[in-house]
Amino acid sequence: MSNNQHLSRDLKNRHVQLLAIGGAIGTGLFLGAGRSIHLAGPSILLAYTITGIICFLIMRALGEVLLSNLEHHSFVDFVQDYFGDRLAFITGWTYWFCWICICMADLTAVGLYVQYWLPNIAQWVPSLIALIILFTMNLLTVKLFGEMEFWFALIKVIAILALIIIGVFMIMKGFSTDAGASSFSNLWSHGGWFPNGAQGFVLSFQMVVFAFVGLELVGLTAGETENPQKVLPQAINNIPIRILLFYIGALVVIMSIYPWNAIAPDKSPFVQVFAAVGITAAASVVNFVVLTSAASACNSGIFSTSRMTFSLAVEGNAPALMKKLNSRKVPSNATIFSAVAIFISVILNYIMPEGVFVLITSISTFCFIYIWAMMVLCHLKFRKASPELADKINFKLPFFPVANYVILAFLAFVLVTLALNNETRVALFVTPIWFIMLIILYNIGKAPKSQK
Repeated sequence: MSNNQHLSRDLKNRHVQLLAIGGAIGTGLFLGAGRSIHLAGPSILLAYTITGIICFLIMRALGEVLLSNLEHHSFVDFVQDYFGDRLAFITGWTYWFCWICICMADLTAVGLYVQYWLPNIAQWVPSLIALIILFTMNLLTVKLFGEMEFWFALIKVIAILALIIIGVFMIMKGFSTDAGASSFSNLWSHGGWFPNGAQGFVLSFQMVVFAFVGLELVGLTAGETENPQKVLPQAINNIPIRILLFYIGALVVIMSIYPWNAIAPDKSPFVQVFAAVGITAAASVVNFVVLTSAASACNSGIFSTSRMTFSLAVEGNAPALMKKLNSRKVPSNATIFSAVAIFISVILNYIMPEGVFVLITSISTFCFIYIWAMMVLCHLKFRKASPELADKINFKLPFFPVANYVILAFLAFVLVTLALNNETRVALFVTPIWFIMLIILYNIGKAPKSQK
């Protein structure tokens, strides 16, 4: 590829650091925490800790592989190296599909959030407006994308830090709520750590894993970072601190202020905490935060899907016009293609505004489990194929190869837990159709070449 066909390296260190935070905080935490707490009680802290450790190990594996060859645009290039064209084709388009689904779900959420303030507006209208704005921003410059995500993530960080600071003050003062006095003892004095037994704990992993989806986006930015050898390890190594602070810290505070069985499963627990303080505009404040969180996820999705399409085109797995860069070194055609695919959600919100959200997010979660598994398998192949190169890299996955097999076992466990849930089980039947379609498309696309 010629020099003028390289992606821009305009992302600064602060952009990547906030991208890592933004990827670790999403609607799964803001909206899904109430449901997961309802299922598992205080043991949800253990579920988040286990999943957080696994995700950190996945990111360490991904980081080591990416740093072994910075000329590669994403982990799919390594799938091509180690597993061949067919799996690279399937993995690349599946990762694209994952983020398209996330964008669809988050645009749907944007419509719902705006309806809180403007109840008479049609759900599809805010979704369309948000898509146009985010698409335009992504089309301009990579730096502008980084700036947007920096501020989106900052809003989420400030909201959670405010919750923790205010919450700790309430706990220390023994602040009284409609469910009793705030105290750390609320964590274990309402049925113990596992009030719903092992079943509730296991079923909670569905929403917990979904909360971490998108964390790997920080690895995808390696190709557009000024100093990836320094920035990427720093961003990945800070993940455990962020998990402890933003996930564990926030949930400890929430369940100390309100006993787990007093938290509504269908509402954001963040609303309850701010309302308990007496902030009359608490619902609007939280609604604004989750609105920016959804916009942030969609913004990241447009970025990642366009880069994935660009990478697929470079490898010959997408039309050649998708690797065209504009004067700002942004893959414009790939960005347009992804935006058009995401636009389907606007149509769905117009035709059938209810029932789409759960199906889309469930399919996305199943596909992400496949993507994470491929990252870990690529790392295994890299270590076996290039031991000398691996020795030169200072940023290594701890406990190799045991860690790889532990991760894969955990992902298999999550698939089983998702199959046990009535709401997500349907994705088991839908997702295979996607993979079958990709295999057919690959065979059709490669057939003419093999006949030459």
